[in-house]
Amino acid sequence: MGIIDKLNKDFESRVRLGIMSVLMVNDWVDFTEMKTLLNITDGNLASHSSALEKSEYIEIKKEFVGKKPKTSYQVTPLGRAAFKEHLSYLEKLMKS
Repeated sequence: MGIIDKLNKDFESRVRLGIMSVLMVNDWVDFTEMKTLLNITDGNLASHSSALEKSEYIEIKKEFVGKKPKTSYQVTPLGRAAFKEHLSYLEKLMKS
C-alpha cells in the first residue's frame, strides 16, 4: 500500500479540507462565518458538513439565539487526529 492509498477519502474535497482547516485553528465557527471564509453556498456547506458529522469528525450544534436559528461547527477529537494523520501523509507524499 503506497502513501497515496493512506490519504483519507473523507478529506479529498476542497470544501471538506477547508472546513477542517478552519476548525483546526478555531473553537466554534458559525455557519455564516464558515460560508464566508470558504466562499461556498449554503447547500455546499450543509452537505459537506453533514458528511463530516456522519464520520464523527465534526460536531454540529443547532440552537436559537433569540428567535433566529444558529448553526455552529467544532472539530471532534477523532476529527482532529484523522486530519492530522491526513496532513502527515500529504507531507510524506510531497517529499517522495
